Amino acid sequence: MEHFDIIIIGAGIVGTATAMSILNKKNLSIAIIETEKEPALHQTGNNSGVIHSGLYYKPGSLKAKNCIDGRNKLYQFCKENDLNYDQCGKLVVATNRKEIAALNELERRGKANGLAGVKRLTKNEIEEYEPNVKGIDGLYVPETGIVNYKQVTDKYVENIISRGGVLFTNNEFQSLVNKKNELIVSTNHKEITTKILINCGGLYSDRVASICGVDPEIKIIPFRGEYYELKKDKRALVKNLIYPVPDPQFPFLGVHFTRMINGGVEAGPNAVLALKRVGYSLKDISIRDVSEMFTYNGFWKMAAKHYKMELYELYRSFSKKAFVKALNKLIPSITEDDIFRSGAGVRAQALDKNGNLIDDFFIKETKRMIHVLNAPSPAATASLSIGDYISDKAIAKLKV
Repeated sequence: MEHFDIIIIGAGIVGTATAMSILNKKNLSIAIIETEKEPALHQTGNNSGVIHSGLYYKPGSLKAKNCIDGRNKLYQFCKENDLNYDQCGKLVVATNRKEIAALNELERRGKANGLAGVKRLTKNEIEEYEPNVKGIDGLYVPETGIVNYKQVTDKYVENIISRGGVLFTNNEFQSLVNKKNELIVSTNHKEITTKILINCGGLYSDRVASICGVDPEIKIIPFRGEYYELKKDKRALVKNLIYPVPDPQFPFLGVHFTRMINGGVEAGPNAVLALKRVGYSLKDISIRDVSEMFTYNGFWKMAAKHYKMELYELYRSFSKKAFVKALNKLIPSITEDDIFRSGAGVRAQALDKNGNLIDDFFIKETKRMIHVLNAPSPAATASLSIGDYISDKAIAKLKV
């Protein structure tokens, strides 16, 4: 049986960043076990590729601290490793007077979080940045950028392997035995032992924790984000990134326009309840996942509070016309003929027993385990910072 100092479950961007950080600090034996055939095939590889500035997050929160530190580290990592990125900046646009108060709060948070160059824009100034956008007030946020997070994660893995780390793909975590001096980790293909286990299981993080005998205190509820893409001859309608003022009730940023690093322009995402944890289409249904969700009291408490929003999101999933109507709030000239249905991603949204959508990072520890149970956006942006945070905790546990 192979033995490692630390085993990490999940080869997404947080798991691989954590492994790389550990190896940068200590000469330890590290293994990552991953269910899929390669890293970053789910949340990491199916997001919009935005490098977030740190504008939205409550000052002092783990999200704010890790996003800002992680964003700076990510830009530096991309420079040092010749990864294609663009610090293009973005606009956040208020389209009616009801949104001004929320825009004011975003500006306050941005300045409190130390963002440089955040600029308030008048209606005319918005049109100077984005001639096709119609808004009454806005913010320009220059520290936002774009990148391909699958490429970033692949580079993390390259660094891990060059330092002696091991990646076991096609290995699904199945069980754990907690012995006096070690943990025995079983997958569908092997048994390996470790001193410390780190759970970065993403969409399955709560399930992994439960298998390990730890009460996760939350349930992962999958929300599918569906995208449209602008046709090639319509890409000029969007110069960079254009966001609405988000609804503070929800941890979603609203339908927006994102120029991608490959040259395309995405429009979306919505936030549709998925019936499978890796449910990338309406046809994807898992009886087990649905059963777990529908027998969780917190789910029904959330549904009672937010059912109108979810019904609207579901309607917009079926109706291209409704999707375009949402886009028209930012760019009135967009028509149904200008866009085509593109990919989708699934967000692992943690929900507590009271039906509250957990907005901040949530990490639970035991003597020899660290469970990352909620790492929502901006986790990709913040990955290097989160990795440093988790690696410090893991190394400290080894010393004990």
